[in-house]
Amino acid sequence: MRGRQEGSSKHGSSSGVVLVAMWLLVPPLLVLIVIKAGFLPQIARFRETGFIKFADKMVHKDLTLGLDGARWQQQSHDTMKREAAKGYDQPDKMFATNGPKDTSLINSDVAAPIISNLTCDFSNAHSDICRMEGDLRIHGKSATVYVVSASTFRPENSTITVHPYTRKWEKETMSRIREVTMRSMPPAPYSFTIPPRCTARHDVPAVVFSTGGCGSNFFHAMSDLIVPLYITAREYSGGVQLLITDYQPKWVAKFRPILSVLSMYPVIDFDTDTAVRCFPSARVGLESHNRMLGIDPALSRNGYTMMGFRDFLRSTFSLQRPWTSPVSRSSGRKPRLVLVLRRHSRAITNEADVIAAMEDLGFEVVAALPKDVGDMGRFAGVVNSCDVMVGVHGAGLTNMVFLPHSATIVQIIPWGEMTVACRYDFGDPVPDMGLRYAEYEVNADETTLKDKYPRDHPVFTDPGSLHRQGKMWPIFLEGQNVTLDIGRFRRFLQQVYQSVTTE
Repeated sequence: MRGRQEGSSKHGSSSGVVLVAMWLLVPPLLVLIVIKAGFLPQIARFRETGFIKFADKMVHKDLTLGLDGARWQQQSHDTMKREAAKGYDQPDKMFATNGPKDTSLINSDVAAPIISNLTCDFSNAHSDICRMEGDLRIHGKSATVYVVSASTFRPENSTITVHPYTRKWEKETMSRIREVTMRSMPPAPYSFTIPPRCTARHDVPAVVFSTGGCGSNFFHAMSDLIVPLYITAREYSGGVQLLITDYQPKWVAKFRPILSVLSMYPVIDFDTDTAVRCFPSARVGLESHNRMLGIDPALSRNGYTMMGFRDFLRSTFSLQRPWTSPVSRSSGRKPRLVLVLRRHSRAITNEADVIAAMEDLGFEVVAALPKDVGDMGRFAGVVNSCDVMVGVHGAGLTNMVFLPHSATIVQIIPWGEMTVACRYDFGDPVPDMGLRYAEYEVNADETTLKDKYPRDHPVFTDPGSLHRQGKMWPIFLEGQNVTLDIGRFRRFLQQVYQSVTTE
């Protein structure tokens, strides 16, 4: 018995040694497995019960630290559990890229992490805009901006989305605009999200905006994009990176002279950009002052004005005339007038007679066809050489931004109770531009609608009723041309001639 017991004892001793050795090896092996599998840095991506319990303990412990008080910590904990239940087990919901994750600025023992902040303004009727600074990581292809260690983090604003275009009251237009998402993360040690690693670092701010709205129309390109971009980016004096979503190559090519002055860097196609770009500050969306072709100096941080904007354009396109002055009739020189001509709709059917009448009054007339107006750089020089611009309501009149200060813009308003709408687009902006404005309203005898509708039709008796039915565009804008009464128009234009000349 003793021999067997002794033998058993020896055997037990050796087994115990083996077990102890195995237990000593388990922690290193587990560490190696965790590191190899990349589980530890991405633990917040999984929903396993074990993680929830782990999080319970960690947050309970952190409640004693008092970063923002126990209430904030408990809210963070509750939010984390809700987010885990909603789908943090799906990698594409947590990270924009599949590349390595950058922990260099999180819980660093070498240097304190950069504290970021994010503020958004949704009160503007034209556009939403978000401003942020700190540790910002922008991934264009996923349209995501990571705001790392955000002091402004709250569970309810951890994810914010913006459509970066300036016609937010138009649902149809905004439905074409790609959404940009900003994801905030609380400062360490309360963040359970590891942001993607920076693959490109920039030492200038970023501005993100869309060209996917109405930018092919020159009026909208200027009013919706170029003026707001000037308000937003001009203050950086070229030291800003522009990132464009819904990238339109033709738009970028046309406005490259302006874009290259606002930013010294090539614009980035946001939608195809696979880099994770890190910036010290950024804006998503363009600042707009709720005006067509307008800037409100009271709302501008830098006191920008529309006259200043037009000086900016004059410099960009090397235009020669900052101001115009009355032309002496005795000098033999004629005031120069550019007539913007249309085709297909709102065309002047008797344009030859109109040009002849203008010349008889004493104007030097430059007739500009759509193909002439389409070459913005060249046409800007033509417009700047003129004292007066005349045209039927339409996008071509937007070229008034290139007129010298104190020049005159004449808008011919088509039939159909269109005065208020036409004046809103091209009359109201004029004073702030340092220009003068005159309008000629077409009467019922001067519209080609008289050949389509009887005089007792609402087109003539109650145009406003058709506006309310949503028929303004097809009938009064796209559905008519004008045949000007030469005698009536000549008398009107005589007054314009007198205003731009002296004895």
